[in-house]
Amino acid sequence: VVIRGMQHDAITPDLTTGVYYEYDLQRTFILLSHKGKQVLITISKQVDKSNIGKKGVIIGKDDEWNYYYSNEPGSAKTGLGWVKSYIYDFFSVGVYVEVGTSQPMVRSGMFQWIRAGWSGINFAPTEHIIIGMKRYARNFRLIMESPKLPSVEQIASVYQRLAALPSYDLKQKYAALQQAQKSLAVQSGKIREGQTKKTDAYDKIPKEQIIEELMLEYFKIAIGKNSLIEKKQFLALIDS
Repeated sequence: VVIRGMQHDAITPDLTTGVYYEYDLQRTFILLSHKGKQVLITISKQVDKSNIGKKGVIIGKDDEWNYYYSNEPGSAKTGLGWVKSYIYDFFSVGVYVEVGTSQPMVRSGMFQWIRAGWSGINFAPTEHIIIGMKRYARNFRLIMESPKLPSVEQIASVYQRLAALPSYDLKQKYAALQQAQKSLAVQSGKIREGQTKKTDAYDKIPKEQIIEELMLEYFKIAIGKNSLIEKKQFLALIDS
């Protein structure tokens, strides 16, 4: 089975620079059988360069999944606020192989190539790529192995409900989330009060980004992590 399509990615702030990007990927999924076991191969190739890198902040520990997105170009890292960076090219191959054990298990491997930086020059060292891959693998495993992980149908249903919400309701909930992110970022000392965006700036945030950030809170609630949105409020939002 071969499936091809396009995917829009918006990544969380980088562990080293705090920069986050958005870009489009050509994706190919290949499902095959090898020696009686299922194998999934995924291939990803970036289309054109990313949007300009923007300042982001990881709030607290990275595994708490709390981030602040400034929507401002540059890097929050000292001395790099002026940087106008891009991901110029990205290519990835993932291999997932069913393992013959008494319990369902999958062994996986990932290969990635990336060219990112500014002024057309690549400033992405190998060690940063490896750190990012380990970060991805850690979170991917946490989600996929969680006994509380919702079904595919449930996840799709929540996304569709958020996408169908009136713009006012969606932005109101997003403003509350952003306020919580901002407060945590200021308390942590990662940013100053004057550096945070004003409430009216939320109108400029793309709807897709709003839904992505709210979906992250949904996953946090679903698998038992602390969310910046109160559980009852979020459930009321998607059930309304």
